[in-house]
Amino acid sequence: MFYLILKFSKLLTKLFQTKLLNTRVDIKSDIETISRIPAVAHILEIVCKTTGMGFAAVARVTTEKWIACAVRDEINFGLVPGGELTLETTICNEIREHRQPVVIDHVAEDEHFANHHTPLTYGFQSYISIPIILKNGDFFGTLCAIDPKPAKLNNPTITGMFKMFADLIAFHLDAMEEIAESEERLQLEKETSELREQFIAILGHDLKNPVNAISNSSQLLNRMDLDYRGQRLVNIIHDSAFKMTGLIENMLDFASGRLGGGISLTRTHYSNLDTILDQVISEMQIISPERRLMANYDFKHPIYADGKRIAQLFGNLLANAVKYSPAEALIEIVADSDHNGFVLRVSNPGKPIPEEVIERLFQPFSRGEVSPDQKGLGLGLYISFEIAKAHGGTLSVSSCEEQTCFTLNIPAQ
Repeated sequence: MFYLILKFSKLLTKLFQTKLLNTRVDIKSDIETISRIPAVAHILEIVCKTTGMGFAAVARVTTEKWIACAVRDEINFGLVPGGELTLETTICNEIREHRQPVVIDHVAEDEHFANHHTPLTYGFQSYISIPIILKNGDFFGTLCAIDPKPAKLNNPTITGMFKMFADLIAFHLDAMEEIAESEERLQLEKETSELREQFIAILGHDLKNPVNAISNSSQLLNRMDLDYRGQRLVNIIHDSAFKMTGLIENMLDFASGRLGGGISLTRTHYSNLDTILDQVISEMQIISPERRLMANYDFKHPIYADGKRIAQLFGNLLANAVKYSPAEALIEIVADSDHNGFVLRVSNPGKPIPEEVIERLFQPFSRGEVSPDQKGLGLGLYISFEIAKAHGGTLSVSSCEEQTCFTLNIPAQ
């Protein structure tokens, strides 16, 4: 148990760290992401061939750094992916602030940039840089190109091409970010789900022994000569232990089904199941002696099933019928078998189940409308459905103003 608590604590820490890291700028990750976009290399090649410029790059521009993520260098400018320029020496730093394209055909003839420190520092005469803006509005960097010779860049064809390529790069970055976040969320959800189910399984095992001890002790006390008050207390203990045992079994089966691949069965051939079914009914009558239960059996054909699992399923259906029917209601149990298979029906009058509830009734933790004294985990019908499925059968429900009926159908084998 301590191990699971520690593991859960580590999982929460991992979740917090993941969210924290996602808020930071990870330059290395950005370079790797750009390198995984196949179109980038083709974009830089087209840019150079179309404009005649010798250097093109996709740059990551932050408040602190200018980093080359992808490069095509035909003029020996000297930058490679991961290479860095001093941020303040670049025009991209200005673009980060105003988020507008900068296009220069000929630096020496440009009124604004003729004496600008950037071309003086790096020795280029032609320059174009288009901002790359992500879907959330964040500024990623620029798609830029330079050359020591003048070039005809400031025209709709060239600027339109650059803007289209910048948008395409932004689209890929957004898509890859969404995929990465989805995979990360799925992994965290998987780990959380597995941890929760391990916790349920271990908790169930830890609870089983003391509950068995309580149940056995109540049975021993029941054999003693007790007064009315003592007998009443013993019945309360026995009733509570019975309910707790059912909850624990459902918890264990839920965890086993999720972690182990389904409900396990140990099948046997039965000429009939009346003893098993009567035992469940007797147990329910001890717990609820005032309730009216009527059973009719007609077994004409052997049944190949797991008797313990059938008893568990029947107990869940019977407890459900008692819980959701009026105190004076008659609960009817019908079981029969023939060459087609085994059928078990549990019917009770009561408030009809709404259609939208029926659609999810056999899902885990799903429950109908309940009163404050009808609380539970919502696993009984889910486990019953899984038991039916493990037998190759079905568990269905019909509900109307007259009655609600659950039907188990297991085909002959």
